[in-house]
Amino acid sequence: MMNKFSESDFLVLRGPLESGRQSPGGLGGVLVLAVILQALMLFLEHFVGGYSVYPNKDIIFQFHFGISCIIAFLSVIYMIPAVYMNSQKIQYFLSIIASQNLFGISFLIMAFLALGADITTNTNSLVRLTFLTLGVGVLIFFSTYIRFYFLLKKGEFRKGSTRDIQRSKLETKSYLPIVIIGSTGLVFILQYIMRNFDMVGFDTIIMATIMIGLFYTMLFVLPEQLVILYCKYRFDSFNYEQNGQLKPIHDQDGNIVDENVDEDISYKELYEEMEDWEKN
Repeated sequence: MMNKFSESDFLVLRGPLESGRQSPGGLGGVLVLAVILQALMLFLEHFVGGYSVYPNKDIIFQFHFGISCIIAFLSVIYMIPAVYMNSQKIQYFLSIIASQNLFGISFLIMAFLALGADITTNTNSLVRLTFLTLGVGVLIFFSTYIRFYFLLKKGEFRKGSTRDIQRSKLETKSYLPIVIIGSTGLVFILQYIMRNFDMVGFDTIIMATIMIGLFYTMLFVLPEQLVILYCKYRFDSFNYEQNGQLKPIHDQDGNIVDENVDEDISYKELYEEMEDWEKN
């Protein structure tokens, strides 16, 4: 479905790459931080899980611990410049998994364990709450993906002289359906918790709701992460040279395109125009 779009349809997504925030070196530093924070989250999961009555909590923790260890091991490997400069696509894919695992899955597990630690009965309601939360998450992900697709179709990720102003206005409006879905889901979840867990403290309810909100936030950014990963595999300009410089954009003839020019004028064409001007 994405194959019908050209490179120019995705150029706005090069922004984080152009700024260096998602450069291989920058992602290497993020992976270092993710390993440390993930270890802390696993410790908290183990600690809170000791007091929680959430069903199958030990199996969930063991599975999550094993997956997190694999991610951490790979993260250590892709912190090495000699490795990540030759495997930039894999490093970016790993950074997506690491960030989703840390700020999405870990916080979701912590939310349910915290609720389970504050009650001694009514575990069936915890299971129903889990399915409710995951169902809202699926809606958020697919609605965000559909929104992203239609923005691509409208050309909202093309480079243009008025792109920033126009896109900021349009995106503010296009966020509205997703914000409605997410906020409505959180309200239902909050109401469900307050009605079914009478013994749960208000501080635990607020903390669990915030953690579930973080999980939804990560699902909201996941489609863009996946599209950028797709662009890194399809377009060479979404990757970096060995010297750390972002690769330039090329036109269909292989000429380098000046991104600051509104039309797709290559450096070769500009050079020819300068030669004609000098002759005249």
